[in-house]
Amino acid sequence: MFFILSKLSLLAFSPGAWLMGLLAAALLARPAGRWRGRWLWAAAIVLFVGGNGALVNAALLAWEVPPVPLSTVAPADAAVLLSGISKGGKRPHDRVYLSEGADRFTNALWLYRAGKVRRIIISGGSGALFPEAGQAPEAVELATLLKLAGVPAQAILVEARSHNTRENALFTKALLAQHPDIHSLVLVTSAFHERRAQACFAKVGLPVVPFPADFRSSQPQFSPSSWLIPSTEDLSRFSVLLHEVVGYVLYRVAGYC
Repeated sequence: MFFILSKLSLLAFSPGAWLMGLLAAALLARPAGRWRGRWLWAAAIVLFVGGNGALVNAALLAWEVPPVPLSTVAPADAAVLLSGISKGGKRPHDRVYLSEGADRFTNALWLYRAGKVRRIIISGGSGALFPEAGQAPEAVELATLLKLAGVPAQAILVEARSHNTRENALFTKALLAQHPDIHSLVLVTSAFHERRAQACFAKVGLPVVPFPADFRSSQPQFSPSSWLIPSTEDLSRFSVLLHEVVGYVLYRVAGYC
């Protein structure tokens, strides 16, 4: 139930939904009334703040867990790769369609190739409210990609039941009960998601070393256009950040992290 409620609640914190609602309110308001102007001004503020590249980038830099140099990562028993990086609804289902978060996959592979981890644990079933029938769990698909990249099957563990970050932690712990030789873990997920994921794993008694990937922020650079001209790309980044912050707060309230 929490999974469904969390998905629905995030819709209320979508800048795109805010813009649509404000513009609809402006259209429905009386032409000569004061509220039409107020709704339009509110829409303009949402667009300016959410689409302001400099402001959004600064907020992301403040929220994301900073990059961790590969040389500073101590050897661990396994890397935990959190899913949510593929387009499960894309057809035909004869390949894996990676999305913007594919850095999670390549960073986990990098850790393995660099000898920093002995195994890779892939955690994730489907994060969709209505998963497509016949679609393999994402963890299974990513395991196939790891094998194609030359990682031996015995070095891959799959947890394919989880639907959210809390279940990632719970079901990974259950999986590790069958592998008592695994004690140390490196957690690989998106930098904006690492904070919540790390807290969830700690909550269930699994301390992890963070190894953030998929950075949505960039190095700060002064550019007049980033301050003055809203962009759809920055509006999308703002939406990602807002959703994650709201998700973190919901998890804290629920006692999940």
